[in-house]
Amino acid sequence: MRTIYILDDNPEFRDAMAFWLGGSGYRLRAWGDPHEALEALSRRDPAEEACLLLDVRMPGLSGLDVHDALLEGGAPLPVIYMSGHADVPLAVQAMRKGAVTLLEKPFDDDTLEAALHSAFTWRAQAHEEAPGGAVPHGAAAAAGPAPSAAGPDGEDAQAHARFVARERTLTPREREVLGHVIQGTYNKNIADRIGLSVKTVELYRARGMAKMQARSVAQLTRMMVSQRA
Repeated sequence: MRTIYILDDNPEFRDAMAFWLGGSGYRLRAWGDPHEALEALSRRDPAEEACLLLDVRMPGLSGLDVHDALLEGGAPLPVIYMSGHADVPLAVQAMRKGAVTLLEKPFDDDTLEAALHSAFTWRAQAHEEAPGGAVPHGAAAAAGPAPSAAGPDGEDAQAHARFVARERTLTPREREVLGHVIQGTYNKNIADRIGLSVKTVELYRARGMAKMQARSVAQLTRMMVSQRA
């Protein structure tokens, strides 16, 4: 049975998530206090198939602080950030820490289910690819296995493997938005075409570029064109 950990200081939100996810067959454990959650998560079995739904803004410690503590303590697991006040810089910070995605509250069941699917798929792929079955975290989890080939051809193979592994972490919506981005379409026009708000498009764009480790649209475009050719 897959386990979902929830850290959110809103008790009503925790109860709602526990009701829905528990009814979907997941094992649930939830906390409202970040320190209590960190203490419990430090003792979890790393072989357990689990992920963490993590609120960003909480009293005492932020979600970003909690994620840092988990990584530093050697207790990494797939993290899905949640925020009612998401913005582009926040999304970039979350992705750089190795988050699976950032969900903007309120989100619907389909959005959450897609995020959970990405989290468990990412964990399974990382588990298969890591030496000895250890689960890497952050950029290492997204980077994928490095081919052993050497020389120019080997470098090309490694770059392509990294590209494919990063692209696998994109959600369908992130992939759709990035497709418009590399065509030079403005965020407002993307929003009109796919029926989203400009703010939501900006979030998908920021998350997608962070996952692809592209610092600019030009770099993203070169990456997409060269690696898909």
